[in-house]
Amino acid sequence: MFKQKWRQERSNHIMLLPGVVFLFLFSYVPMFGIIISFQKYYPTKGFLDSEWVGLENFQYIFDLPDFSRVLWNTVFIATMKIILHLIVPIVTALLLNEIRSALFKRSVQTLIYLPYFLSWVILAGILMDILSLKGIVNQMIEALGMQSVFFLGDNNWFPWTLIISDTWKQFGFDTIIYLAALTGINPTLYEAAVIDGANRWKQTLHITLPGMAPIIVLMMTLSLGNVLNAGFDQVFNLYSAPVLESGDILDTMIYRIGLQDYQFSVSAALGLFKSLVSFVLVSVSYGLAYRFANYRIF
Repeated sequence: MFKQKWRQERSNHIMLLPGVVFLFLFSYVPMFGIIISFQKYYPTKGFLDSEWVGLENFQYIFDLPDFSRVLWNTVFIATMKIILHLIVPIVTALLLNEIRSALFKRSVQTLIYLPYFLSWVILAGILMDILSLKGIVNQMIEALGMQSVFFLGDNNWFPWTLIISDTWKQFGFDTIIYLAALTGINPTLYEAAVIDGANRWKQTLHITLPGMAPIIVLMMTLSLGNVLNAGFDQVFNLYSAPVLESGDILDTMIYRIGLQDYQFSVSAALGLFKSLVSFVLVSVSYGLAYRFANYRIF
């Protein structure tokens, strides 16, 4: 039985082999480096000869005066991104689904999808120009008789600038996912609803949203693992000394400690802490998705 099944699926396993090897070499083998989180690591001594210090590096992290502030910044920015990454694409997909002109619909999809392909290096330069005190956004604000806003230099505005700009970059891609989910809904359900006298709002509430529920649960579940991932590329390219108080996140802290201060063990411990929290959150979210939505990813 096993041999027969192996012969039938052998080509599939051979096709997957390069990907499995790549994953093993670049995702599992480097995990051996986690050991430096529990050492006073020196590159000249290597993994095996560096002094073992146990949980001392973690204690050092938790005692840092800036750690609680950085953790709060990370959780706040990442959580708000997760919420908007769910709401905005769903609403956009529902609105696009109501458009009857195929040409207009495809044009809008293309326009909102384009920012997704731009790196944060490019987008940071664009945002610095249009959000500066003399940029086009502040020119419009001043034309309305209001005071200009220093979006990238004010601690009150900077986190929201990160959240909104990241949502603008990402929501086009997520919208396509939800539009694909809409195509899987049986159109006869809408026909039956029309016969029963349901308007568009009731059709959306009782047919469209329940039909999208599995993919919404999936996206929500996958996103919970990013609660401590506020987006290093974006923050690193946009933040500066004046907004360090509200814009500094765990990833930028790891960067400074590890690559600027050369405290490799401390930065590895901070990265391990972040990964463990994300692992727990993903595991819990999988369980909640199965219990409350009867949906299993694996």
